[in-house]
Amino acid sequence: MAAASNKPWIIVGLLWLAYFVNYLDRQVVFSILPVLQKELHFTNAQLGLIGSIFIWVYSLACPPAGRLADRFRREWLAPASLVLWSVATLATGLSRSVESFLFWRGIMGVTEGLYFPAAVSVIAAVHPGATRSRAISLHGTAQFAGIAAGGWFGGWMAEGWGWRWGFVVLAALGIAYAPLLRLGLGNLPAAAPSGLTRASTPGDVFAARCYWALALAFFALCAMLWMLYAWLPNFIYERYGLSLAESGFTATLYLQAGSAAGILAGGAIGDRLTRRLAPGRFYVAALGLLLCAPLAYFTVAVRSLSLLTAASAGFGFFAGLMMSNTVASAYDVIAASNYGFGAGALTMIGGLAGGLAIFSVGKWKESVGVEPLMALGSLTAGLAALLLAAVVAKQFQADRRRAGIELTPG
Repeated sequence: MAAASNKPWIIVGLLWLAYFVNYLDRQVVFSILPVLQKELHFTNAQLGLIGSIFIWVYSLACPPAGRLADRFRREWLAPASLVLWSVATLATGLSRSVESFLFWRGIMGVTEGLYFPAAVSVIAAVHPGATRSRAISLHGTAQFAGIAAGGWFGGWMAEGWGWRWGFVVLAALGIAYAPLLRLGLGNLPAAAPSGLTRASTPGDVFAARCYWALALAFFALCAMLWMLYAWLPNFIYERYGLSLAESGFTATLYLQAGSAAGILAGGAIGDRLTRRLAPGRFYVAALGLLLCAPLAYFTVAVRSLSLLTAASAGFGFFAGLMMSNTVASAYDVIAASNYGFGAGALTMIGGLAGGLAIFSVGKWKESVGVEPLMALGSLTAGLAALLLAAVVAKQFQADRRRAGIELTPG
């Protein structure tokens, strides 16, 4: 009985490790940008494309991947994605030209895009509303650990063993873990309807105004996040003169530690508040976005490394409040049969924002500067947070009724 009762959390743990490898593979490249510029002759704009191509392709792949997760066996889709993106990681490390490198980053985006919608729909299926935010947020902490580890690992491998070997090691790790993940997931039940009273189609997702407001807020959050994820190591390297490994470590450790704390706190707060107030998860998300927005700007505006680390940790914490409740909030206004598609569409929207932000910094960091670009992003995010709270206050009950979900907290 104990083993059966723990199975939902064991599944979260197994998926956590896969998601860790997912972010480790995608993040490691951002700590070796100067090496790529020297060895493969990337321009600044092409360096921006390393992140932008990945995130754009990844984002476009997520909605159809989410639909696959709604219709087919998710316990096969997640391990298959792990194998495929590991092969793409290996090919990226073997690239000998800018064009080849960017091509395989795009393939990595497609293959990693299969994972997230399947993973969160699995978690939603095995965790009822009372634990859903905590389960999804716990799974989400893997991205922060993966980003922090990737930031350090990429620089360390480049300086000690060569950047190509870093990609080889990561590919081997993913391929080795995939069979273990498949075995651990077993045969999962279909997602429980959890209050669904009528059939629903993917188009119904976009009938919810709360979902649209959440998507806009998530767009604004991801623009700030990916500006920092992609460019903060290089920003620290150029402004403060640290080594590649030190820059990657400093840029990721404090931001991701803050984010991990915020996402865990936000999951618990969201679950607790929703037991008393049905749209509680939405309000926690809006508050997190409103508070993290100015700290994103301070991270690049201060002239002290200690202040930078404090601002980035604070940004990470409040951003974590939103991230822990984004998908769970969406699931409060969409039908269970659309969980995969709903998560995939949100991922696409956030990813398009991240890709645009990464490329914008690469294109205009010399002429405009990082600080004005981040100031624009921070202002947009603050306004989006206020809009989200206002729309939820007015439309939540109507959206929930439209999705056929009973109007009860939790």
